[in-house]
Amino acid sequence: MNNKADIGLIGLAVMGQNLVLNMNDHGYSVAVHNRSTERLDAFIKGPASGRETIIRSETLEELVDSLTSPRKIMLMVKAGEVVDLFIEKLLPLLDKGDIIIDGGNSHFPDTERRVARLKGEGILYVGTGVSGGEEGARRGPSIMPGGCSEAWPYVKDIFQDISAKTDNGEACCDWVGDNGAGHYVKMVHNGIEYGDMQLITEAYHLMKSGLGFDADRMHQVFDGWNKGPLDSYLIEITRDIMAFRDEAGEPLVEKILDTAGQKGTGKWTGVSALDLGMPVTLIGEAVFSRCLSALKDERLKASAIISGPDPLFSGDSDGFVEDLEKALLASKIVSYAQGFMLMREAAKEYGWTLNYGGVALMWRGGCIIRSAFLGKIKEAYDKNPELDNLLLDDYFKTVIEEAQGAWRRVVAGAVKMGIPVPAMSTALSFFDGYRCGRLPANLLQAQRDYFGAHTYERVDKPRGEFFHTNWTGTGGDVSSSTYNV
Repeated sequence: MNNKADIGLIGLAVMGQNLVLNMNDHGYSVAVHNRSTERLDAFIKGPASGRETIIRSETLEELVDSLTSPRKIMLMVKAGEVVDLFIEKLLPLLDKGDIIIDGGNSHFPDTERRVARLKGEGILYVGTGVSGGEEGARRGPSIMPGGCSEAWPYVKDIFQDISAKTDNGEACCDWVGDNGAGHYVKMVHNGIEYGDMQLITEAYHLMKSGLGFDADRMHQVFDGWNKGPLDSYLIEITRDIMAFRDEAGEPLVEKILDTAGQKGTGKWTGVSALDLGMPVTLIGEAVFSRCLSALKDERLKASAIISGPDPLFSGDSDGFVEDLEKALLASKIVSYAQGFMLMREAAKEYGWTLNYGGVALMWRGGCIIRSAFLGKIKEAYDKNPELDNLLLDDYFKTVIEEAQGAWRRVVAGAVKMGIPVPAMSTALSFFDGYRCGRLPANLLQAQRDYFGAHTYERVDKPRGEFFHTNWTGTGGDVSSSTYNV
């Protein structure tokens, strides 16, 4: 009888524990290890009690010795130095062809570095995004693996078995691409998650402060939205949050301090967008909105000094809610369009081959941004894998054009009421900019040439031909040697 485990897992926090139980439910034996022996023992005696095919490993040596070859070891530890620490400890214990899997939220350049380094040691490295939180890990997450493609055949069955499934039974997991591709896609997923959450909070703010709705009324609105095109996990949990009462029988949401935290993946998405020159404006605004929320003390002082308009809406509140649903949908389309723009540019920059319909499928179930909406994204990329932008797809073009009247009314109404909607408004601005055949950047380029001799191109000359003007008559004819579009 073979008593060896199919896979090892290090790191028994909430996600790690639930992934172990998920794997075990699907017939896989799992060797487990944790730096804290207390947590290891608590897991074995608690959630893993009675499961003979979950194997306790007090040391890394025990863990490695208990695995079938090629050994597969998944790290569910804090991103950063801790991952490198465990890699260094594991390397002397492993043989060529063994596999290390990082299932945390690692920054993709770290994954690129680790893949290259371990390839030189003969070790196959996988960097995989895992989304879905505690419940997803236990019942079926979205899994986005990348790294060393030679490892995929050895981990494919485990990952696809434990992943979420679509209504058609398709696994929300497939190979994303080489090197850091898996963690990059997970990073963009998290950035879109930031955007979705910010958009929903803006809708909440408009209903609460503008329309004067209480939590019960907003619960009804979100419940209705979850039965339409906005059907999604985040709308669903927002509906439930609105209905939750504390020990005093009052809405708990209104007693939570209005300062939002972040773990960095949204910021990484924004930084990558800037590095690649992609206008991922909505995710950027979502990150900055969290930063603004953190200035609680300053905001309290400002609220007592600076005044604005009366936020109360006067008009047809039911009609405004209908407009708000369309504005939220249109803004959401822009958010995803920007995310896929960013992934396309990253694929060019880093030499990845990404299947965008496949990415949408991986996000269709299990993950935080799962929604019916993603099925339409998959259809768009299945129909045209070379699609430049989701806004150019017939379905999304029609939806956003039909929604834009409502979208404009909501943003204009928010401005009049003095209620901030940074994500909705930047989404509308991007939409208007993207559909504009001529932007005022010609003036901007003239300014650059005026003060810095940065040169410009002309609409009446071929692209690639550069000009400089001596705007003052005293500046000379020497131009800058660099020109960046």
